Amino acid sequence: MPERRKALPVGIEFFRDFKLKDYYYVDKTAFIAELLRTKGAVNLFTRPRRFGKSLNMNMFKCFFEIGGEASLFDGLDISGEKELCEQHLGKYPVISLSLKDVEGGSFETAYDCLGMLISEEASRFEHLEESDRLSKTDKARLQQLITGNFVRPAFLQGSLKLLSGLVSRHYGRRVVILIDEYDVPLDKAYQKGYYAQMVDLIRSFLSQALKTNENLDFAVLTGCLRIARESIFTGLNNFKVRSISDEQCAEYFGFTDSEVREMLRYYGVEDRFPDMKEWYDGYHFGNVDVYCPWDVINQCDLLRVSKDAPMRPHWENSSSNAIVKDILEEATEATKAEIEALISGEAVEKEIIPELTYTDLDNEDRNVRQTYLWSVLYSTGYLTDAGKPEGRIHKLVIPNKEVRRIYEDRVRSWFRVKATGDRERWERFCTAVKGGDAQAVEELFGAFLSESISIRDTAVRKAKKENFYHGMFLGLLRAEGSWIVKSGAESGTGYSDILLMAPRERIGCVIEVKYAEKGAFDAACREAMEQIETRAYTELLRDEGMETIHKYGLACFRKSCRVTYEKE
Repeated sequence: MPERRKALPVGIEFFRDFKLKDYYYVDKTAFIAELLRTKGAVNLFTRPRRFGKSLNMNMFKCFFEIGGEASLFDGLDISGEKELCEQHLGKYPVISLSLKDVEGGSFETAYDCLGMLISEEASRFEHLEESDRLSKTDKARLQQLITGNFVRPAFLQGSLKLLSGLVSRHYGRRVVILIDEYDVPLDKAYQKGYYAQMVDLIRSFLSQALKTNENLDFAVLTGCLRIARESIFTGLNNFKVRSISDEQCAEYFGFTDSEVREMLRYYGVEDRFPDMKEWYDGYHFGNVDVYCPWDVINQCDLLRVSKDAPMRPHWENSSSNAIVKDILEEATEATKAEIEALISGEAVEKEIIPELTYTDLDNEDRNVRQTYLWSVLYSTGYLTDAGKPEGRIHKLVIPNKEVRRIYEDRVRSWFRVKATGDRERWERFCTAVKGGDAQAVEELFGAFLSESISIRDTAVRKAKKENFYHGMFLGLLRAEGSWIVKSGAESGTGYSDILLMAPRERIGCVIEVKYAEKGAFDAACREAMEQIETRAYTELLRDEGMETIHKYGLACFRKSCRVTYEKE
């Protein structure tokens, strides 16, 4: 009988589930000890999405909250800190909020979402209505919080401070406040057009609870971006920020090499470590190199079912890629060159601004907007450090294969929209492909490339470069809705790059794409045509009834191409 292994915690954000439901857990409880030894009154940790922020916050709640289950931490790193556990484990009233769902198409809707959130958290303390430490007025105010009567904005703005005071009076101890995803309401408001109103609300909501609150012991906040202090955290003293550039606490968000190796070993798939590293590693936080945990857990879950399962994007599908689109839509020629360098595996040097407001992204100066957008790309995980920053100057790279695909896909999408926007030229291109006019295909595709982004002749593997140009050519063909276009289709004794069928005319095309190293177009074209011939790529087209078959060898180098042609 095969050995039973723990389930993988796909999407699990509640710490107690790891023990009670026996999920695999990468032990990050040493974070508790480091927090307690280095904390300020208010502590902000900024990390990209899906790097374990919410799980860590729930871990804090389970550890600090009165009435918590101490057994949850048995055998974990924090259990070795005997004195610390005696002083702090289960000793605090805790107020815990996640602002990730405070959003809506209007400010009024988002306002109501925040009110409902406070109401739900206040309901956890409904037992305080029986408290002999609270006055009738206190209990009436608690009931008002529970029922969610926030008609007056001032009451919602002061609701967190009020709740902390009531809870503190009942327990006779100052509270811990945990706020996860504090910046999400601002992001959503910026996208929906009510940013100024939301800034006013969140500023007052947080500052009252965190600035001059005698009932607060300490607070922990998480988010993706470090919003400028003057925008949200005005006047806060003893305010500690630990961003992705800071060395302190760096290892508690994301998985290290050794943690990933151990997980793969546990599930018997350690031979897939190189693939995991290529796809999901590469983030540099402080002085630690880490993997995206969301990727590792989801992919390992696939591998435990099938050891040969291909690597898949996971983080990409759980995050908005709108910011990458913004970069490209704003792209100057200089920005295009920098994107080319990044996709090619090179680094670019940029000033990273640690604090920002969303209005910075709407600055009238295009160059200023670009500066802030690079900073957002860095903060949200689309770029990472290639070494230790020198002040504000960071050497930035794309962290891994998964994120590189996001850039490449966005470039291809942008390229396709731009190319097909010139309808007359695009139609001539399609006619040339279908008609076997190799010279016109070369001229027109070359013209499209000259206006786009290329892959430089760097250390990036040849296959990656070929895939990039393959995707561009494919995108142009797929815009022609009457054609059947297949990528990587099995035909003959191999898998062709692109097969095209125009059923009404019974015309088929096979296109093999090669990267012309150092501009060796002729050699690359010959290799492409030989591959079409030796692997019988036209066989599928014949089987599908295509009577006229065009064979193209496409060689690309940076923003130039060469096309060879034969008719079968």
